[in-house]
Amino acid sequence: MLRTTLASSRALRVGVLGLITFTTAILITSDSAEARRYRHRHYARAHHSQPARESYSPQFASIIVDGNSGAVLQATSPDGIRHPASLTKIMTLYLLFERLESGKMKLDTEMPVSQHAADQDPTKLNLRAGQTIRVEDAIKGLVTRSANDAAVVIAEAIAGDEDDFAAMMTRKARALGMSKTVYRNANGLPNDEQVTTARDQATLGRAIQERFPRYYRYFATSTFNWRGQSIRNHNHLLGNVEGVDGIKTGYTRASGFNLVTSMRRGNRHLVGVVLGGRSGGSRDAIMRNLLAENLEKGATTRTVAAITERNSAEASVAVAEAEAPRAAEAPQVSMAAASEPSAAAMQAAPPRPAARASLMAAAAAALPPPPAKVEAQAKPEPAPLTSGVIQTQPIAAIPGSAEPMKPVKVKTVQVKAGAIKLAAAGPAQPAITSTIAPRAEIAETSSAVVAKATETSRPEMPPQPANFGTGNGILGVLPANSVPAAPAPTPRAVASLETTPRPEPVQQKPAAAASHSGWIIQVGALESESEAKQRIDLARSSARGLLSKADPFTETVVAKDNRTLFRARFAGLERDQAEAACKALKRADISCITVRN
Repeated sequence: MLRTTLASSRALRVGVLGLITFTTAILITSDSAEARRYRHRHYARAHHSQPARESYSPQFASIIVDGNSGAVLQATSPDGIRHPASLTKIMTLYLLFERLESGKMKLDTEMPVSQHAADQDPTKLNLRAGQTIRVEDAIKGLVTRSANDAAVVIAEAIAGDEDDFAAMMTRKARALGMSKTVYRNANGLPNDEQVTTARDQATLGRAIQERFPRYYRYFATSTFNWRGQSIRNHNHLLGNVEGVDGIKTGYTRASGFNLVTSMRRGNRHLVGVVLGGRSGGSRDAIMRNLLAENLEKGATTRTVAAITERNSAEASVAVAEAEAPRAAEAPQVSMAAASEPSAAAMQAAPPRPAARASLMAAAAAALPPPPAKVEAQAKPEPAPLTSGVIQTQPIAAIPGSAEPMKPVKVKTVQVKAGAIKLAAAGPAQPAITSTIAPRAEIAETSSAVVAKATETSRPEMPPQPANFGTGNGILGVLPANSVPAAPAPTPRAVASLETTPRPEPVQQKPAAAASHSGWIIQVGALESESEAKQRIDLARSSARGLLSKADPFTETVVAKDNRTLFRARFAGLERDQAEAACKALKRADISCITVRN
């Protein structure tokens, strides 16, 4: 009995031990299989994510530009190809501001939201298809939240299609001189072909505030209230760094953390760009240091001309010429393995319309130039109004004239072939019949005949060019060949004319062309010299430093109604400087004209 019990106990222990051994073996086997599966999944995940890690290699670039002189104060890889990310929206707003300035759109214009716009990735305003959004709300949404859906709404409202709008953006970039920037969408979401440089972004940052000072102020929006929620601006330098007035941040995995900043402190103005920051905090710290290090280097007076746009034809040709080198630069911003087939595809693709335009432009350049048009045939623009006084036309608009015309009271008679009867200047003098020999270099007019006959002390007119007398001046002129040559006056006529009382000599100030060089800008014709000087001071302060080196002066002129007016003028400018300053003055609601001296 005892033996049986011991045997049963031993069998039970063996069974329990075997069960434990079997269970342990199963667990070890399953753990090994799970470990193998985990290692396989981890390897597959790492292998699959390798391109993403390779693409996340944003290269750093920066530039600081003096807004007053245009000089580059500091730069690191300023022309290196980078992705703009949401800095793209600066150009989107540039094109929108153009529509607002021209009156084609208004701040309260309602823009429809398409399904394509509503489907954009965050960040966004969560717009829904079929809704509308006001232009002003869309602007604030782009500036603060960097809303991708609102950017597409703007693109479709302007161009009808986002792709067409992106082409407009690229053409505008070329017109502004942004030679290495290409846009493929309106919001900056990832696209390997959408590229820019720090230098190009600095150019755009300067241009948008110079061209649209009224609308540029939206970039200083700190908080935007949208449908019950308060949206804060992503630009943390705004309000935390003295003098910073904008403008935009940006981030994608491929671009890193980007920032364009404008700072005005005292009389200095700096525009800075940082691309490829490792974090938002480090990007902001780098920008703070760059601005602080270069502030004292900035000029205190503005001397650089405003950024102007080339015409659309030149911009289209520049876009076409930029397509070819863009394929070679693509490996710098994407994976090498992915860029090679892309470049090959671009080379195999048929020529785009812009490329054909480039070929046509080259063919046109080979043709002989057309005959030059006569400058005198150009119609002058109407003179602007200033303080209720109509300004005189530009000097160049008067054919054959080299200086401003100053009307002098003369008696006008009708000129006929042969002998000419002139009324005597004195009350008791009889009528005199005489003929007057014309001067070869001065077209004979009715006023010229009388002026020569009475020998007044008015200054002698300078030699005139050929065919002078074919236009309509203040007194009216006749063609030079309509007056036949006549013999010299008789001694009796000359003696009679010598006894005629002569008018007092007119004291005239020398013309501006005689004492001032370069192109001239006229900003008004006022009724007093003090008002003219005030207009000069106002124009100088409103021209953003463009007139700092110009020569201001006032000039007296007699109007048709015998009023004495004082012209407010600036001289000593080059043509491009004069035109740039005049554009700046007109944007400040100060009328002006440019005159070739």
